[in-house]
Amino acid sequence: MQIQIFITGGTFDKEYNELNGDLYFQDTHLKQMLEQGRSQLNVNIRSLMMIDSLEMADEDRDIILTHCRKCTSDRIVITHGTDTMVATARYLAENITNKTIVLTGAMIPIVFGSSDGLFNMGAALAYVQTLAQGVYIAMNGQYFKHNNVRKNKAKGLFEIL
Repeated sequence: MQIQIFITGGTFDKEYNELNGDLYFQDTHLKQMLEQGRSQLNVNIRSLMMIDSLEMADEDRDIILTHCRKCTSDRIVITHGTDTMVATARYLAENITNKTIVLTGAMIPIVFGSSDGLFNMGAALAYVQTLAQGVYIAMNGQYFKHNNVRKNKAKGLFEIL
């Protein structure tokens, strides 16, 4: 089984400028994360965009949808910013029913070392192999159906509606 991983940006892949404190995008850290986790999975990684999810527009979701539809694998993981992850999950679920798609991200950038991203990616890779067809979000060691989840900004985690 090959797992397709689509990269879209989000806090997951942000870099930190120590001089001015800005967060910015350079490249994905996913390959290094998989190596660090000693992953033996058959994955194909493709970057679709590197944007903050607050800047994600309908056109960007259409790009994600198009790539998910064209993908020959029926198991897909998408890295995504947490602020609009639920909206993208719902959009994909409205348009794709024959694949297992898991969106995941991080609340803290990977480059900070204390990020939740490595744990979330590991969970997403496990869930995409075992869950039935549908669209899910994997955060905080849990998976959520696309239509029964929200980001609780006060607590900094995802929870069931």
